[in-house]
Amino acid sequence: MVKQNAAELSSKNLSILSDQLGAEALLVHKYAHAAQSVQDPAISSQLNSISEQHRKHYDTLLNYLNSHQ
Repeated sequence: MVKQNAAELSSKNLSILSDQLGAEALLVHKYAHAAQSVQDPAISSQLNSISEQHRKHYDTLLNYLNSHQ
């Protein structure tokens, strides 16, 4: 059995992180696009806020991934 360094991620974990990064990026773009498409400023603001939350999630995942390389 091969021991993994604590800083290394398994291929399964890398795959999960990759999938989640893709999902968060998609949500960032979808909510940003929706915010630009609506006429109501209140709804647009809410959608932009949601897009920013997903951007933060994406950045957090990316920072985690980069810290384990």
